[in-house]
Amino acid sequence: MSYIFPPPPVSAIPIHASSHWFPVHRIYCVGKNYAAHAREMGSDPTKEVPCFFTKPADAIVTNDAMPYPPVTSNLHYEGELVIAIGKRGADIAVADALDHVYGYALGLDMTRRDLQTEAGRNGQPWDTGKAFDFSAPISAIYPATQVGHISSGRIQLWVNDNLRQDSDISDLIWDCPQIISELSKLFTLQEGDLIFTGTPAGVGPVVAGDVIKLSIEKLGTLLTRIC
Repeated sequence: MSYIFPPPPVSAIPIHASSHWFPVHRIYCVGKNYAAHAREMGSDPTKEVPCFFTKPADAIVTNDAMPYPPVTSNLHYEGELVIAIGKRGADIAVADALDHVYGYALGLDMTRRDLQTEAGRNGQPWDTGKAFDFSAPISAIYPATQVGHISSGRIQLWVNDNLRQDSDISDLIWDCPQIISELSKLFTLQEGDLIFTGTPAGVGPVVAGDVIKLSIEKLGTLLTRIC
């Protein structure tokens, strides 16, 4: 097969304590999956159903620097637990969902909030607010064989050493097995898929020069500098 130009490189994430890398297929994200965050965004969490959106695979950032994106004056951080899928499946039962998990990571769902808000107001998709270049900083993936399955544990985020988000993974409205099951009804999940599981309350803006530190129990920390 002959291409008219070289195909893009495979997006990939390092695996903790391994020389191997995790090739990324797709990135799925869950919206408003902590009750307090749903309320701060003006929603009633008792009436929420799982809301999914996507980012391109090449939106990942695996080093410590993320460029401030264009066409925004309101860039927000959202610290999240990320599920890494290691086994293909569709219409997966909740009881079987964890069999499809390779591991977990820390991730930032960076958001051009002004563009997202304007799109929502006009009934348009969120792509310009969520799916831009470098919008998914992520840590190395921790295999479930090393850390177990993550159903609880403190999740905290600091901006320039100021604590902004502080919650527990157990506060997810839809936990990891439920997320996988619901998403697999809509899409066939593939090896290499990532699922950002949602962010706690306390989201807010960052500017160039700010340093974001995200911590999740058992998964260490992710440092991201906005440049």
